[in-house]
Amino acid sequence: MAAYSHKMDERANLMNRMKLSIKVLIQSALNLGRCIDSEYPPLQQFFLVMEHCLKHGLKVKKTFMAQNKSFYGPLELVEKLCPESSDLFANIKNLPELKTAIGKGRAWLHLALMQKKLADYLQALIDHKDLLSDFYEQDALMMEEEGAVIVGLLVGLNMIDANLCLKGEDLDSQVGVIDFSFYLKDMQQNDNEKQSDEIVAVLDQKHYVEELNRHLSCTVGDLQAKIDSLEKTNSKLTEELLAAKDRIVSLQEEHNHILQESTLIREKSERSVEVNFQDTKVELDTYKQSRQGLDEMYNEIWKQLKVEKQARLELEKEFELQVGMKTEMEMAMKLMEKDIHEKQDTLVVLRKQLDDVKAINLQMCQKVLDAETALHKKNEIVNSVQAKGDQLTSALKQIEERLQKSEKTREAAEENCNKMKMEHGAKIGSLQQQLEKLNKTCAVLEKDLKSENEKHDTLQDKLHKEKETATSLRNELHQFSLLQKNFDNLHQEKKQLQRLCEEQEQALQEMGQHLSQSKLKMEDIKEVNKALKGHTWLKDDEATECKQCNKEFSISRRKHHCRNCGDIFCNSCSSNELSLPSYPKPVRVCDICHNLLLQRCSSNSS
Repeated sequence: MAAYSHKMDERANLMNRMKLSIKVLIQSALNLGRCIDSEYPPLQQFFLVMEHCLKHGLKVKKTFMAQNKSFYGPLELVEKLCPESSDLFANIKNLPELKTAIGKGRAWLHLALMQKKLADYLQALIDHKDLLSDFYEQDALMMEEEGAVIVGLLVGLNMIDANLCLKGEDLDSQVGVIDFSFYLKDMQQNDNEKQSDEIVAVLDQKHYVEELNRHLSCTVGDLQAKIDSLEKTNSKLTEELLAAKDRIVSLQEEHNHILQESTLIREKSERSVEVNFQDTKVELDTYKQSRQGLDEMYNEIWKQLKVEKQARLELEKEFELQVGMKTEMEMAMKLMEKDIHEKQDTLVVLRKQLDDVKAINLQMCQKVLDAETALHKKNEIVNSVQAKGDQLTSALKQIEERLQKSEKTREAAEENCNKMKMEHGAKIGSLQQQLEKLNKTCAVLEKDLKSENEKHDTLQDKLHKEKETATSLRNELHQFSLLQKNFDNLHQEKKQLQRLCEEQEQALQEMGQHLSQSKLKMEDIKEVNKALKGHTWLKDDEATECKQCNKEFSISRRKHHCRNCGDIFCNSCSSNELSLPSYPKPVRVCDICHNLLLQRCSSNSS
């Protein structure tokens, strides 16, 4: 009880020192404008008191060289509990003049105060007292309620701006003594100073509330950023779906448009063939009628008949060519329809594959999240089991030490018994009774040892099971890596399918170009048909003078037909020769038709 009360008094003294040091530091910092440096005496006194508080109740760790008692060990847990403190520990590692654990602990206190997160880091440690039990005893300051009170007091230091330089300072060998003169001066304050203290306390509370609001705003900002990222991904997915639907609708419309154009081209080609056939019949009838009326110019007519027969043969050849062109166009249209159907089928398959890939992606993401949560939970379980195992090993060591002590006492008792038997025979009975008591205590201790060994075996079994679960988790991680590789392969296949889509779109564009070329050819055929329809072949009896120069025909001024318009001209007005669509070789053409045909050729070439 005396030892317990002594420890209570020691904790109370440390608490009072900490309150006084924080109070003096805040008041003096307010007088200086809330900006202090490392050589400021109240700050040095605060670090000394803080070091004493962190050292209170530390367990002594035995090493090969000597006993190690440093408060930097529990502070290293902050790096795991608070990931944002990684920069602080990196700065400590980059300081080459720090060689001892005490120096590193002092540097940690300086840097945490500069970051204004000393209270947050110590709060994280106090929230995990199961981890602190490895470093502190059960009645230590950090394990009791006084530790939480100190953390609440440290929040007020966030209003101070500390500009501390650690380079060049010998933190390993610093030896400081707590100076109570600061605190005695503080006890002799006037009433005016008490009022200023109340104002400072109000300001401290205000800054504490501001710090809490800052932490809450940071967390709210992080959550809002996550929500915004999720909304952006959802909007992107919806946009992609709408774009895919629009592509499908546009492809269907293009397909219907191509089918309509193909039917129109078929109908036009059939009509043009029928018109050509009727025109050839009309020309044959005109030739027969003109032959009956040409008795005087029999030789010229005979020559003209030969020319007309050749023209007829050429027309028939052109007719056959047009029929062949028609069949080729029909075959091309059928091939186009087949390609369009095949591309539609491939598009449907590609859409299905895209949907499957998206579903697989979602499943993979869910599996990854589940695996990460399971890993995190199992790692926590393994850490707790390891901590329990360390506790049991320490308990076993203590029991073994007790056994050794009891054996030594038993041996000493046996020696004393032998001596007492030799010296005093009367005291043998009492010594035997003492021996029996000692044997009973030994038996009890052996039973305790057996029970502790059984507990140790059960814990070893649990450790073995946890190792097996860890190996299974590693296997699951390996499977996850394989699934990620499969996901990458599927992503590559998706890219290949997109390339195929682009190639098919290029093929469709090329087919459209071929269709435009075929349209141009059909327009040329239409122009030929118009030429054949619009211009009738004049009879020789109907023309008595040249249509261009209006000079009468005679034996010297002979009549000549224009092969394009069918009118009769003299030799000077129809001396030009051009190759027409219906005549592969150059034939006689009048001046007017010659100029028109040349203009048309120049416009087509441009």
